[in-house]
Amino acid sequence: MAGVTSELYQTIQRTAGGLGYELIDVERLGGGLLRVTLDSPDGIGLEDCERVSHQLTHLFAVEGVSYERLEVSSPGLDRPLKAAGDYARFVGREINVQLHAPLAAAAGRKRLRGKLLQLIGHQRLQLALEEGAASDLATRRRPSAKRRMPAPQPATVVEVALADIEKARLVPELNFRPARTGANVQPASMELNGSGGLGSELR
Repeated sequence: MAGVTSELYQTIQRTAGGLGYELIDVERLGGGLLRVTLDSPDGIGLEDCERVSHQLTHLFAVEGVSYERLEVSSPGLDRPLKAAGDYARFVGREINVQLHAPLAAAAGRKRLRGKLLQLIGHQRLQLALEEGAASDLATRRRPSAKRRMPAPQPATVVEVALADIEKARLVPELNFRPARTGANVQPASMELNGSGGLGSELR
């Protein structure tokens, strides 16, 4: 919600929800760009972006919303995680987390990467740090003069309060199988200028 009022965010959320989409984020960026990020169970394609773009363009004209360019896009492979429902939906996936402050249970680190194990009471998440990170935590204070293969280490499991998370994203899962046709094959983005003109297409 960078640079966006709660009223504008809620207005866009109602519009997107009414069209069957989930609003992920709204940002005001340089050059008068207003970026709206959407998702849906079937993914987001160019037609979805176009549908929402035209709806918002008309809405903004009526509401007097100031902007130079409007970009409606999919969240991409590294989808941001915002609400508790996002974490519940992606249990079992690897995520990157950046905290507001260092976490003592993770050796005082602010950046974590690991498998999302569960959401606890819609307020905390349980994260199994990736094997490399867990090994680093176990050996950081025990340097050795001899170079040897480290023994396998059990994953370090930590709990993080959602309120302590500055931002979090999915770790992209790359699929090297032949691409299939469909709306969710690749991230989509559509940009309109303030007069409703098309600025860019699928990317």
